[in-house]
Amino acid sequence: MMGKVLNDLSVTPNLLKAEVLRHLTFTLGKDTPNASLYDWRMALSFAIRDRIVEPWFASTRRTWAEDRKRVYYLSMEFLIGRLLEDACVNLGLREMAEEVMAEFGQDFRAIIEDEPDAALGNGGLGRLAACFMESMATLGCPAYGYGIRYEHGLFRQRFEGGQQVETPEDWLLMRHPWEFERPESQYTIGFKGEMATRDGREVWVPGETVLATAHDTPVVGWQGKWANTLRLWGAKPTTLFDLERFNRGDFAAAAEPEALARTLSRVLYPDDTTYQGKELRLKQEFFLTSAALQDILRRFKAAHSDVRKLPNHVAIQMNDTHPAIAGPELIRLLMDDHGVPFEEAAPIARECLGYTNHTLLPEALERWATFTFGNVLPRHMQIVERIDAWHKDENYHRPHYIGIVKHHEVRMGELAFIMAHKVNGVSALHSELVKKNLFPELNKLHPGRIINQTNGVTPRRWLKMCNRPLSSLITETIGPGWEDDLDRLTALEPHISEKGFRALFDSAKRTNKIALSHWIKDHCGLTVSPDALFDVQVKRIHEYKRQLLNILETIAHWHQIKAAPKGNWVPRVKIFGGKSAPGYFVAKEIIHLINDVARVVNADPETRHLLTVVYPANYNVSMAEHLIPAADLSEQISTAGKEASGTGNMKFMMNGAPTIGTLDGANVEILEQVGAENFFLFGLTAEEVMRRREDPEHSRKAIEASQPLQDVLQMIAEGRFSPDQPDRYHGLVHRVWHHDYFLVASDFDAYHAAQAQVDIAFADRDRWLRMAAMNTARSGFFSSDRTIRSYMKDIWSVTSAL
Repeated sequence: MMGKVLNDLSVTPNLLKAEVLRHLTFTLGKDTPNASLYDWRMALSFAIRDRIVEPWFASTRRTWAEDRKRVYYLSMEFLIGRLLEDACVNLGLREMAEEVMAEFGQDFRAIIEDEPDAALGNGGLGRLAACFMESMATLGCPAYGYGIRYEHGLFRQRFEGGQQVETPEDWLLMRHPWEFERPESQYTIGFKGEMATRDGREVWVPGETVLATAHDTPVVGWQGKWANTLRLWGAKPTTLFDLERFNRGDFAAAAEPEALARTLSRVLYPDDTTYQGKELRLKQEFFLTSAALQDILRRFKAAHSDVRKLPNHVAIQMNDTHPAIAGPELIRLLMDDHGVPFEEAAPIARECLGYTNHTLLPEALERWATFTFGNVLPRHMQIVERIDAWHKDENYHRPHYIGIVKHHEVRMGELAFIMAHKVNGVSALHSELVKKNLFPELNKLHPGRIINQTNGVTPRRWLKMCNRPLSSLITETIGPGWEDDLDRLTALEPHISEKGFRALFDSAKRTNKIALSHWIKDHCGLTVSPDALFDVQVKRIHEYKRQLLNILETIAHWHQIKAAPKGNWVPRVKIFGGKSAPGYFVAKEIIHLINDVARVVNADPETRHLLTVVYPANYNVSMAEHLIPAADLSEQISTAGKEASGTGNMKFMMNGAPTIGTLDGANVEILEQVGAENFFLFGLTAEEVMRRREDPEHSRKAIEASQPLQDVLQMIAEGRFSPDQPDRYHGLVHRVWHHDYFLVASDFDAYHAAQAQVDIAFADRDRWLRMAAMNTARSGFFSSDRTIRSYMKDIWSVTSAL
């Protein structure tokens, strides 16, 4: 069976057409004259889903039959995006599906665009989890992903007067065709309550309980050879309805159990500026983790009797600190449900668990007040303290012990580290900084526990699917098979010297830029030229990602054009995309400033043919699939030492967009792969950043040394972009002058100079095409297949079933 294709891909157009018609008629209850776009999308989705079920079942049966070790990936986010076209591509049915729908008189692209973008994540962490699930399926790694089935997800972003406004996502208003509800797979999750003594031992008596119910989405790999399961938990009340209270007229109280349950699986990352918000976030994290671990143990016990052998069959990966409660919860289940003593349960749990760190930001490494933690999870507070004591006893000979509970806080980063047998960063630089700056004491206690696993992205979605012009050119040039062997892209390099190949590469990019120009016109009402340089920064809005640096330089560039409008300028389209956390005031100010600058610059008749600022609302996976293939320049300008890895940088590179960036995150590895001549490097290094911050006057000195930056800040302070409220950005300007922690001012001149080099390179069309094509040719290292192979070998000890 090794390497055998499990899915029968011999489907014909007539067979697929019959299956679409069958679902339209018998699943949706419609006939062709009365079917809406929604009906056609659902019918096609069900027909494609049917083709996934066979390899899904075959993969599951084989895993059971061969008693294979499974990977369980725990993540608060799975940013899966739209699934229909992705499934068609991986099954080799995309062209056939387009042909069949055309026979029905339906536009396949319209059908694809009609599918809601699943609101199950926020940014890179969630999209990485989705890429990993697809790569695990492609590589035949038996795996489950565990997450929460958010009813509303993060939020839908819109702009009012240039300001971000958050409204609920509604992706589940329509039926979700890709999931199978599993009402038989449900688990009771407890919160609060107290400890009691029964039969001579302490037991936890929860004060609140909900049910976690499973919804399974099959994740099929390339060519349908293997499929895994993404299991998302929805919350339901253990008591559906309090009829007695209702009959007494206390209608709100009667619905309390249902309200608690729905709240748990309603919103991703609720605002935690209130105590209630903090408690809800902790409950969500425990809800996901406890349900997953109970499910894992049930599956293990179905085939094995001795839970002490759990690490031989189970590898659990904690995607950041959100599921860090997995250590205490697995110990609790082993102790309280299976009678394993703590001294044995703790090492068993540690052998099963791995921890991926995604951030060096202190505020992102969760810490819970012991009062909150003990109130919500009293049994786990006991276990955390016991883990702390156990770990301290293991390392009694070491001075300056660094523990989990300190200053009345439970530190989840330390908990995850101590309870994992392997801890990994997500780029070479990041992993070193995790050792040196984030967990230096724990790294000394456990040398070798921290390893690196540089992130990757799936080329099936981020090249094959979203960039058909370029992927077709690649196949014509080097032949098929690169989709699951991305290192083969290096075979493009000899062709880059050929004028004909560069012309075809240019044509592919222009096709994408024309398509994006139409999309921008439809969605933003702006007319942009595909001949302009498309300069794109799309990611979560955060000070360290430095969208502020980008917009300040944009103002400086506009100011230069205004001073010499007849100059030999390269036309630019500056594209921003991303959401700010609802409670992040500074990030929301930056969004407002970007939109205010766009309003002024785009209305300037003297410059608007040379500079346009575009900020489409509600950035998500589907928008990325429009923007990334059309991008000329990839903005990766975070403060060095702050971005763990980035994956957008890899997607842009893969799609032929050179990077302008700092030596941060995976930019370091991108630079190594593509060479300095194909990368626009600027800015302070991580070490220089640390030294610069030691000077309390660093921002003032940088501004006083830069006339362009002074001019920009003066324009903003005078209200040039906010004439209705001239003092609107005084706080933001003051922050740059006096509290510039992320060194926007210190890197401004270097960034401004690098952008001038971008213009020079872009004006030389032949040079630019060589740079762009070389980025694609050398992007093979950044396939998530490479990353997952490394996880399988170095962390999970799992072998491929293919």
